[in-house]
Amino acid sequence: MHIRLNGEDLAIDTGSTIAALLAQQGLADRRVAVEVNGEIVPRGRHAEHTIHENDQVEIVHALGGG
Repeated sequence: MHIRLNGEDLAIDTGSTIAALLAQQGLADRRVAVEVNGEIVPRGRHAEHTIHENDQVEIVHALGGG
C-alpha cells in the first residue's frame, strides 16, 4: 500500500504499524513525534496504531543542543 511520509510517497506492507514504519526507517530507537492525518499518536500507541492506505504520516526528530 502507499502512504505519504514527510511529504513523499512511500510503499509499505499492508497492516504496518507506526512501530514497524519507524523500524523500517531506522528510527525505532530514536526520540520522535509521529502525526498521522494531522493527529499526534502517543509513543505508547505506536505498536498498536495501524497505518492505512493514503495516510499522511509526519515523523519529527527531537534534536538537542544549543
